[in-house]
Amino acid sequence: MESPLDRKPRWWHRRPWRKNQDSLPLPKVEQFAEVASALPPQVEQFAEVASAPPPQVEQSAQVASAPPPQDGQSPPVAPRPNNSGRNRRGRNNARPNRAVLNEAGPYWFGAQEVSRDVALALKTVGYEEPTSIQSDCIGPLLAGNDVVGQAHTGTGKTAAFGIPLVEQSDPSQDFVQGLILVPTRELAMQVRDELVRLAQFRSLGVVACYGGQPISKQIAALNRKTHIVVGTPGRVLDHLGKGTLRLENVRTVVLDEADEMLDVGFLPDIERILNRTPRNRQTALFSATMPSLIRRIVGRHMQSPVWIRIGNEIETAPDVRQVYFEVLEQDRVHAFVRLLKTQVNDGKVLMFRRTKAGVDNLAQALQRQGIAAAGIHGGLVQSERNAAMRSFHTGELKVLVATNVAARGLDIPHISHVVNYDMPQNLEEYVHRIGRTARMGRHGTAITFVTEWDFPMLDLLQDSLADELKQETLPL
Repeated sequence: MESPLDRKPRWWHRRPWRKNQDSLPLPKVEQFAEVASALPPQVEQFAEVASAPPPQVEQSAQVASAPPPQDGQSPPVAPRPNNSGRNRRGRNNARPNRAVLNEAGPYWFGAQEVSRDVALALKTVGYEEPTSIQSDCIGPLLAGNDVVGQAHTGTGKTAAFGIPLVEQSDPSQDFVQGLILVPTRELAMQVRDELVRLAQFRSLGVVACYGGQPISKQIAALNRKTHIVVGTPGRVLDHLGKGTLRLENVRTVVLDEADEMLDVGFLPDIERILNRTPRNRQTALFSATMPSLIRRIVGRHMQSPVWIRIGNEIETAPDVRQVYFEVLEQDRVHAFVRLLKTQVNDGKVLMFRRTKAGVDNLAQALQRQGIAAAGIHGGLVQSERNAAMRSFHTGELKVLVATNVAARGLDIPHISHVVNYDMPQNLEEYVHRIGRTARMGRHGTAITFVTEWDFPMLDLLQDSLADELKQETLPL
């Protein structure tokens, strides 16, 4: 009987080779060749592959067939795979795929000259020609002018101010040089991501500050080298109050989706933030509409701005097909299910409701109908909102139900249909909603449900949109 003192620990038996012990037999490649040669006729073609290993397998075969090492020798070690560009945890740390610029310079984006780093980033991202708002705004912003830009959603306003901001920021100077204020958390993350892509060859630090995320993470990011901050007004004020964000050296302030920020009551916060920045800063304001409150901000906080308007005050995206259906209030869920089966096909649908409770109730009603749907509104924690957005981006969700504020600035390229489940309360709200589809030259459809209570608003829309909004009939 084996003495307990002679027993080997568990880990001893798991080692592939032990000193002064018989070696563990390792399989040879030739064995696999014999097995391959005995395969049935229908898989004979694979025998040649098995009996002729590729070059990288031949090295492993030499190790496998090598005799066990003698005393004092090290065991054979198979060559490690080439994991260049990955860190110890396997994460991809490789630099972004660098596009190739054919010409030696100067470099142009449309009629505007840009630096080599920005030209390289634009080519990497896939931007070839500027949109109208980009062509008109980039030059004045690079010249140092204040700019008021008005254009409907989906026209490329982020790059219109992002390219000049990246060009003018100095990566060698360790302070915040640009501040962008936006109305929602999702838009803050999207603008941040866009600026990171534009600045990927300039070593600029871009940080997003918004509610719903632990402020400690944002403080840690701000303590690193930060040149541009994108944030919602409330969270930016939190950082200013804690002293974790300093704006005395800011050179450029951008107010993005300004009309929406004013709609949700951010005007006092915006003015408090602007008062913490230098008076000689450059200011840019972008909005789809120009209500009187925006003109008040322009008069008080901007210096002789260049006014740029693309399209008319109430112009909708040109490639949106706008239709409405007269539906009884209690039949709207059934009507939408019918639409989903007959018209939407493989597209993505963004639905609008006025209230948070309405969003939750509709999302649950659609889920009971077997539809992959989720809701998004300001009452959800940030992780829930992010999870819903990821699922909608990847196609796991077919339908996203949202309030006006939560959907503001969402940049989801392939939304095929926008559905006004609740009638918008004014023309500007209608324009903002349907601007979520047909973005950047794509086509889309905007559907409005008109219940027995919505005809006064329908009359207003028809008076303003002329023949663009047409009635259709859906059999129920």
